[in-house]
Amino acid sequence: MSSPMLQAVDLQCERDDRILFRGLDFSIVPGTVTRVEGPNGAGKTTLLRILAGLNDHFSGELLWLGERWQSQREAFLRNLLYLGHRPGIKPLLTPLENLRALTAVRRPVSDQAMKQALDGTGLQGYYDVPCRNLSAGQQRRVALARLLIADEPLWLLDEPFTALDRHGVAGLEQLLLDHAASGGAAVVTTHHELALPGMARITLGASPAGETPS
Repeated sequence: MSSPMLQAVDLQCERDDRILFRGLDFSIVPGTVTRVEGPNGAGKTTLLRILAGLNDHFSGELLWLGERWQSQREAFLRNLLYLGHRPGIKPLLTPLENLRALTAVRRPVSDQAMKQALDGTGLQGYYDVPCRNLSAGQQRRVALARLLIADEPLWLLDEPFTALDRHGVAGLEQLLLDHAASGGAAVVTTHHELALPGMARITLGASPAGETPS
């Protein structure tokens, strides 16, 4: 088996005086898709943000290629792509302008490559339409086009299937499989019934009795 890209050792996170999870151990290895499962309020988004380096309110260790990620923060962040549960696009910009902004801080990407990525998510002919004029599903596709031009090996995707139609769901499932087949890895939270071949799972527990999930 391949060496892990990312390892969690005895992770614990508390929010609002409630322990979301404790004693969490898992490894993310190349060539895999991992689904984070659990009821609302179990901490799925919180866990993904911890893995993305966006939430430091936890105890335990996160290792990137066998070493604490804090000691190699720049390399760690350069090798992961995080997409939150919101599309994360600017409504006044067009799909093409949004992709330019999203990729500018990482590496140069040609307009032709970005147009091909938008084509790949079904947005042919929408390159120059302000995103505020697009449907929720089309806005989600703009964000997902980022995956088609990504070179980061680790993807962290929070509810990426939201607002997608049947064709969009099938396309994203295939994209995840292709990414794993090429040696990448993806960690996904979703309410969609995702059941890919060989998919790993991280299961978070239910909220304590008497507390309302948030």
